[in-house]
Amino acid sequence: MNSAYFSEEHELFRASFKDFLQKEVVPHIDKWEKTGTIERFIWKKFGDMGFLGLTYPETYGGLNLDLFYTVVFLEELQKIHSSGFAAAMWAHTYLAMTHLNAEGSEQIKRDYLAPSISGDKIGALCITEPFGGSDVAGMKTTAVKKGNSYIINGSKTFITNGVYADYYVVAAKTNVELGNKGISIFLVDTKCSGISATKLDKLGWRASDTAEIAFDNVEIPLENLMGEEGKGFPYIMQHFALERLIMAVNAHARAEYALEYTIDYMSKREAFGKTIDKFQALRHTLVNHATDVEHCKIFNYAAVSRLIKGEYVVKEATMAKLKSTKVADETIYSCLQMLGGYGYMEDYPLARLFRDSRLGPIGGGTSEILREILSKMIIDNKNYQPAVK
Repeated sequence: MNSAYFSEEHELFRASFKDFLQKEVVPHIDKWEKTGTIERFIWKKFGDMGFLGLTYPETYGGLNLDLFYTVVFLEELQKIHSSGFAAAMWAHTYLAMTHLNAEGSEQIKRDYLAPSISGDKIGALCITEPFGGSDVAGMKTTAVKKGNSYIINGSKTFITNGVYADYYVVAAKTNVELGNKGISIFLVDTKCSGISATKLDKLGWRASDTAEIAFDNVEIPLENLMGEEGKGFPYIMQHFALERLIMAVNAHARAEYALEYTIDYMSKREAFGKTIDKFQALRHTLVNHATDVEHCKIFNYAAVSRLIKGEYVVKEATMAKLKSTKVADETIYSCLQMLGGYGYMEDYPLARLFRDSRLGPIGGGTSEILREILSKMIIDNKNYQPAVK
């Protein structure tokens, strides 16, 4: 236990959540990985236990706990051998629901945030577009005001929970001429006519449902606008620090899991009359990776602590995701190598971990984009400020 950040209560929660995952989730993981569908019952079980509302207001059924409970939540989800399942849970809880809580009206919070916390509704955040990628400001989806409604047209892609979500939080341009200053955020119920979702076939994250979504003259009421019209881009930017820290924590946790599994395997696997954990080349390789992972973990914890204090940690969060996802990929690559031929077999966890980890440097802003953001801050002395106070 790192007592600088985690209290006894955090560790009691960790033990309880770990036990829950082993009993309620792990027995179903392989099935969900094969079918690509997470059954609805598990969302309700998460909701009943309060796991979907850790940091949310008690008014809507949340527990109003600090962000290190979320860190525990993320870390333990990475250690049950399915980053896809983990992604479905945290994308709902910390992408879609973050916008509901921050920008949603009281009505939206009652109708969507509360049932999201209870596990009765599943949400998806729809920002990325087929030809936009990390270029959020270049989105083409539009929302045109018509009488008492907005009419949404366009498409989104790589949307986690996109097929079986009950609602979408959608970014669309309400004023095309204004560029990123013309983007707004909307709540779109998936029961609306004109929505079609196509499931995508992925290299990894097999358990999670990832979709391309088309909006064809989808009509929503004016009150489904979240926050102010034209403030969508600042809202999105405001929440990127949390998203990047989430992906950084995910990365250090899965790398740590890979190391733990590999060290245990090596202590039992024999070659040339001794267990392979006694070979210096392998030992030193693992130690190098363990050192990198520990550095990432401590940095990530420090960034989360500063975020809790209200600091705008855009630089630190960007660094955290950039470094942690790189370290996770490198660590898991080596761990797979340590298992030899068995590492390449689907019966062993490293094959799935290897595929799942590769999404880290791509999702939530590619590493290339993150390096350019950091270049502007470090080299060009650009000082980003909170977009919304």
